[in-house]
Amino acid sequence: MRLGARTNLALLILLAAAFVTGWLAFAYGTVPARWSLILHATSGVAILLLLPWKSIIARRGVARPRSGRALSILFSALVLISLAAGLAHSTGVWLWTGWLTAMEVHVSAALVAVPLAVWHVFARRIRLRPADLSRRSFLRGAAVMAGAVAVYRSSELVVRAAGLPGNTRRFTGSYEAGSFSPEAMPVSSWMFDAIPQIDAAAWKLRVGGTEITHADLLAFDDRVTATLDCTGGFYSTQDWTGVRLDRLLEGRTGESIRVVSRTGYDRRFPLEEASRLLLATRFGGQTLDAAHGFPARLVAPDRRGFWWVKWVVSVEVDDVPYWFQSPYPLQ
Repeated sequence: MRLGARTNLALLILLAAAFVTGWLAFAYGTVPARWSLILHATSGVAILLLLPWKSIIARRGVARPRSGRALSILFSALVLISLAAGLAHSTGVWLWTGWLTAMEVHVSAALVAVPLAVWHVFARRIRLRPADLSRRSFLRGAAVMAGAVAVYRSSELVVRAAGLPGNTRRFTGSYEAGSFSPEAMPVSSWMFDAIPQIDAAAWKLRVGGTEITHADLLAFDDRVTATLDCTGGFYSTQDWTGVRLDRLLEGRTGESIRVVSRTGYDRRFPLEEASRLLLATRFGGQTLDAAHGFPARLVAPDRRGFWWVKWVVSVEVDDVPYWFQSPYPLQ
């Protein structure tokens, strides 16, 4: 019976660790994010290692009639689906089918599982005793994590030796797609954003009290080579042309830059980053198309794709701190 409590506690900790590290890796596009991804993968492997013990506990529970059993089964199924999709993406054995990617399945299953996890914690309370938190229990947990690290490292070596697509992943776990070829670059949008059809002649960019036309923007020729790393699981490096935000915002003071899309989508950035941010009108020597943000999109080097606001209509500086926003867009 005590095996059940210890196993459930370990799984609860590992699921929480996998969720937190997964979202950290999801959010950041810099090299240190690699450590979040490694911890995320290791937590997932540790969960798999505990499944034989959990299956014993689950069989006992299924044999006893109790309320909420269907929800428990659904929760378990979602966790397994998320683990399987994550494994498929990391090895590259399955990346997408039609419009659905393995990463989207991995993340979606995890998100749907969250409220069920909260319910499970309260409905199936873990009753601990002092012995469950003993030095011996700690050593057992350390052994599981050591095993998880070994399995994770071995799996990386197998992927490399077998020449699986997973060996080509970027440090964020994303796969290259259409670099330096605008026609081959995949289209990505946040959640349910529809692609707006915008008339360039009527479009105006608001910068403070000033309105700038598309023709005005095309006169700028600032350039940067930057990688859009999408949370959907791909990355694409392109040559972008447009105007740096520090040139648009010259002389303006405040705490942050707010970039707003035609769809209402927006992101804030520290004012100090203005010289690194580009409002692009072209990529690969050609004008942006509607799917990729025409007439203007933001290029935010070293940030994940959801920071690259498309169909920009407004760039403003105000006194709101850049961190005063949700980690991920809510619209």
